[in-house]
Amino acid sequence: MSVKSIFRFIITALIFLAAIFLAWSLWQHYMVSPWTRDGRVRADVVNIAPDVAGQVVDLPVRDNQLVHKGDLLMQIDPAHYQLALQQAEATVLARKADLDMRRAQAHRRADMDSLVVSRENREDAGSQVTAADAQYQVAVAQRDSAKLNLDRTKVYAPVDGYITNLNVRRGDYASAGAAKIAIIDSHSFWVYGYFEETKLPYVAVGDQAKIQLINGATLRGHVDSISRGIYDRDNPQSRELLADVNPTFNWVRLAQRIPVRIQIDEVPKDVLLAAGLTCTVTLEPGTKKKQ
Repeated sequence: MSVKSIFRFIITALIFLAAIFLAWSLWQHYMVSPWTRDGRVRADVVNIAPDVAGQVVDLPVRDNQLVHKGDLLMQIDPAHYQLALQQAEATVLARKADLDMRRAQAHRRADMDSLVVSRENREDAGSQVTAADAQYQVAVAQRDSAKLNLDRTKVYAPVDGYITNLNVRRGDYASAGAAKIAIIDSHSFWVYGYFEETKLPYVAVGDQAKIQLINGATLRGHVDSISRGIYDRDNPQSRELLADVNPTFNWVRLAQRIPVRIQIDEVPKDVLLAAGLTCTVTLEPGTKKKQ
């Protein structure tokens, strides 16, 4: 056998071994390594609803604006609530005057001789004082409630974040408890990676994660938690609360995907995060985040 033939054999064997190693590496990466292309950037959405109803008379924010906690978002027409507060304050004064009068009467009757004022009249005077005091306390509570309603005509931002999809306008009518403004909490971004169930044995809370956004930006994070359940479409209930078992069975069964929450640790300054972005999540097993 010539040297040239031996050299060709060695080259062929090396290429064959390299192909086997490459195939094994790809198999490990795609089938075993804990990674997924099915990742989504998420964030907490705070729905802002006024506590009182009325016409929107001021809206000092615009769509996609960054707001800080305590910033004014909108103003409900305060006219009705100012009048309600004035009426409640007048009622408090009237109830206070009535209470003072009842106390003075009870005090005078207590000082009178029993021949002039009977014991029953004294007890009635005391009961009238108690009733007047209760009515006064009710009036005070109604005044405080009216003042609170007036204060609630101004709606403030509860968190730092971004106004999104702003649809309210000046002149719109706002109903109490109905959401009018949505804020994306700027401090709440995280990533949901949907990992195949076959890869869950390689996923552990605390493992470091590499997050590759579809625009090329790279973030760093760690596994915060793993979901403990997803909806089972093959096990619904009938109207009689019995299991509704599908009579057919698909021989090809796809691995379920389980949500894994990734806490973002590092975000480059030039990266813009938005809820709904897609990304690829790659975990590093055995590299728990240092506390």
